[in-house]
Amino acid sequence: MSDTFGFDTLQIHAGARPDPATGARQVPIYQTTAYVFRDADHAAALFNLQEVGYIYSRLTNPTVAALGERVAALEGGAGAVCCSSGHAAQIMALFPLMMPGTNIVASTRLYGGTITQFSQTFRRFGWSTNFVDTDDLAAVDAAIDDNTRAIFAETIANPGGYVTDIPALAEIANRHGIPLIIDNTTATPYLANPIAQGATLVVHSMTKYLTGNGTVTGGVVVDSGAFDWSQNDKFPSLSQPEPAYHGLKFHETFGSLAFTFHSIAIGLRDLGMTLNPQAAHYSLMGIETLSLRMDKHVANAQKLAEWLQADNRVEAVTYAGLDSSPYKERAGRIVPKGAGALFTVALKGGYEACVKLVDSLELFSHVANLGDTRSLIIHSASTTHRQLSPEQQVAAGAAPNVVRLSIGIEDADDLIADLDQALAKATA
Repeated sequence: MSDTFGFDTLQIHAGARPDPATGARQVPIYQTTAYVFRDADHAAALFNLQEVGYIYSRLTNPTVAALGERVAALEGGAGAVCCSSGHAAQIMALFPLMMPGTNIVASTRLYGGTITQFSQTFRRFGWSTNFVDTDDLAAVDAAIDDNTRAIFAETIANPGGYVTDIPALAEIANRHGIPLIIDNTTATPYLANPIAQGATLVVHSMTKYLTGNGTVTGGVVVDSGAFDWSQNDKFPSLSQPEPAYHGLKFHETFGSLAFTFHSIAIGLRDLGMTLNPQAAHYSLMGIETLSLRMDKHVANAQKLAEWLQADNRVEAVTYAGLDSSPYKERAGRIVPKGAGALFTVALKGGYEACVKLVDSLELFSHVANLGDTRSLIIHSASTTHRQLSPEQQVAAGAAPNVVRLSIGIEDADDLIADLDQALAKATA
């Protein structure tokens, strides 16, 4: 679809075409395992990657492909690969880049599950992670060594709502000849465009704002198509002959789509982190209203953050849209349409007050999710960041006296009233 169309048009039309068999206007759910080949030569061409088409739904599916095309269009990428969850997307993003003995440099301000995946599970692959405060650019630069294969950060960090200086990290990554991977889940392509700011790859948990209704899990990796995978010898999976395809070189053969083709032909083939077509359909429908929802999310978050900051029962609010936030100026550059709808609140009553607050709320749902149309709350230190050390919890913005709020699209005054009565009980 033409890149001259505006965001609101692309979120509805990108990847969607009338079904050629039936004329159906909405993308059908292609609930099928396999696809009939025209003949033996057609099948051989597909398996040799000489022709693009559908083979088996672990690899490709028309509903899932439409979703990938839509997200790629919204992010300004060359291609995208959808997978079963945001965690799967992180593995898919790194899989073509990493080998045993290699490492990544990652922000200390990441979702707790990501920190656990990067620090514990990746060790079983022979990968390691150097965690660095990405606000300290000199520390980021110093953490990179000959075995570093990527820098990883979140646009708006979960849970604290901190905003990452993407162009600054991109400059460092480019200087070292490695890709910058940005998790854009909490910002969405409506609020931020990491690729335009220098990111190589963008990952999403589509479970969150993209789908927006808490119905499915899904992930996606978007490739900018701009990185030269052959500029050095760090990425042999993309630049060197691939034995499974008779010596085919992905970057030489597919150019700007090398990463996307590799992720499908090898990543999904061997890791099997497949997104099912019904989940893809839910995400396609959710994205159709993304800009409308995000405007409401942001407006509500701004109003609630200002109210909370003025409340004497609250110690601190981390929302980057507040004038008091050290990230206010950066947010204006990185997320000019608004600082998202995720932030944390520190209570003067400490851990016990946080627990009482969570238990006393009526409209806010206590769940391990974010980005829903409904407002959500969680006490990260006892749940999503429970596996981290106290020092790691504080570094991630999930100290024991902190709750994370994901502000939905309800009436803001109703949300304030709910917080007010719960704070009264929590601090009584």
